[in-house]
Amino acid sequence: MTFFQLMRRNAWRKRLRAVLLMLSVGIAFLIYGLTASFVAGSQGAAGARDNLLGVFNKSGRGLPLPLAYLSRIAAEPHVAAVAYTAHMRGFVDVEKNVVAVSAVDPQAIAAANGKELGLTPDLIAALVEGDDRVLVGRALADAQGWSVGQRIGITSQMIRADGSRNWSFTIAGIFEGADASTDTYFIIARYDAVNAARARDRDTVDAFVVRPRQGISPAVLAARIDALFANSAAETRTQSEKQFLEAFLRQFADIGLIVGFVVGAAFVTILMIAVNTMFFAVRERRFEIGVMKVLGFSGGRIVALILGETLFIFAVGGAGGLIVAKLATFLIGSEFGLVFGAAVLLKSAAIIAGLGLLTGLLPALSAMRLPIVHAFRTR
Repeated sequence: MTFFQLMRRNAWRKRLRAVLLMLSVGIAFLIYGLTASFVAGSQGAAGARDNLLGVFNKSGRGLPLPLAYLSRIAAEPHVAAVAYTAHMRGFVDVEKNVVAVSAVDPQAIAAANGKELGLTPDLIAALVEGDDRVLVGRALADAQGWSVGQRIGITSQMIRADGSRNWSFTIAGIFEGADASTDTYFIIARYDAVNAARARDRDTVDAFVVRPRQGISPAVLAARIDALFANSAAETRTQSEKQFLEAFLRQFADIGLIVGFVVGAAFVTILMIAVNTMFFAVRERRFEIGVMKVLGFSGGRIVALILGETLFIFAVGGAGGLIVAKLATFLIGSEFGLVFGAAVLLKSAAIIAGLGLLTGLLPALSAMRLPIVHAFRTR
């Protein structure tokens, strides 16, 4: 019998106890996998970028900026590309069915952010075919059941020049995004068409999207852009996409701290249960441990044997919980912003190894220090 086989058989000695312990570990890592995926998705750990800047009104992100700022930002030598967007929120059919529309210049957004959004030349060409043409993100199209060529109506808070709040568009294409972490739950419309039709705030935008040149620090460029409009009627605040998302979420709560408390409580609970279970398992096998020592097993090998048992239990249970979490992100990830990426998987593996070693350490040391005479007294 190999060392690994001995370790595995010891772990399965009490099958019901092993299964229940693995189930407890699996539930803890299911909670961790889902919460870590939520944090990764909501804070843009997987999709948000530091090399893409957003220029907003310093007094508030809901306040407009003059479109005339475009030429001054574009003239900055460290800027590779700049685009602008005017946001329009509304609903389809019922007020709870909220959708967002970003009115942009097609060529400018393709240059600044087209790769990340998956805006191909064919999609841009389809968008410019008519004033009422729009591109719909894949997540939104799937949620609404929309298809290319369909006519859609949106009731918006943005009033048209004729006093109506109803906007009609034709879907010219569907953009997929660069990967699964890219936000595609919105509509891209033409700025010139929306700007000409709206009653208020014409020739203004909600934000500028800036891509720095290769090798240029985004933080340095952000400071230079804000300096351009210092002491103006509409000062700016320039942030990276990731900074913006994190600041936005902190307005409501520190998501990372809350998740840390929840996951920490789950892991502390499972750690206490697992340590107590392993102490009990070692106590049951005191006579066998004494026999192993008589046969020549060193203290180090006994420690390794017990640590291997706990690692085996945590590895099987943790892997099961993470597999369920990964399946959940496939099923509901687009609706709740869950992103189960490589970072979540690597952290999970590190936690499994750490908890497995920590759980078995005290029982293993207890078994290593057990005198042979005391072990034989159990019989």
